[in-house]
Amino acid sequence: MTLFIHFLAAAVGTVAFALIFDVPPRFYLLCGLIGGVGFFLVELLMDLGLSQTEATFLATMLVTLSSRVCAVWRRCPATVFLISGIIPLVPGAGVYWTAYYLVMGDTSEALTRGFAAIRVAVAIVLGIVLMLEIPNRLFIRKKSA
Repeated sequence: MTLFIHFLAAAVGTVAFALIFDVPPRFYLLCGLIGGVGFFLVELLMDLGLSQTEATFLATMLVTLSSRVCAVWRRCPATVFLISGIIPLVPGAGVYWTAYYLVMGDTSEALTRGFAAIRVAVAIVLGIVLMLEIPNRLFIRKKSA
C-alpha cells in the first residue's frame, strides 16, 4: 500500500511540474504516469536490495524510454515527458541534507550525503544519455502501404 501511495504522490508531483513547465494539458496523464512509474521502480528496486544509485539509473532508463515511446505515439518532443517525468528521481533531499550538515559544521556527514547525491545525479545523466543513443528509426512508426 505504501508503494502505491508513493506512486500517486510522484504522479501528482510530476503533473505539478508539468504545469510549471507549461506542458499542454492533453499530456498531463502520460507525464504523471511516467513520473509515478519511475519513482515506483526506484522504491521497488531499493526494497529488493539495489542501491539508490543503481535503482535510479534503471528507473531513469525506463523514464527516458517511455518518454521516447510516448513522444512518437503522441507526436510531440520527448522532452515534454522526460523533463517532468525525471523530477521524482532528482536527489533533492540529498542536496538539502548536504547543505544542512555543512551549515551545522558536520563536514564528514555533508561529504557523505553530497557524494551520494552526486552519484544519483550522474546515474540520471547516464541513464538519459544511454537511452537517447537508441536510433530514432526504432521509434518511428512505419507507414502502411
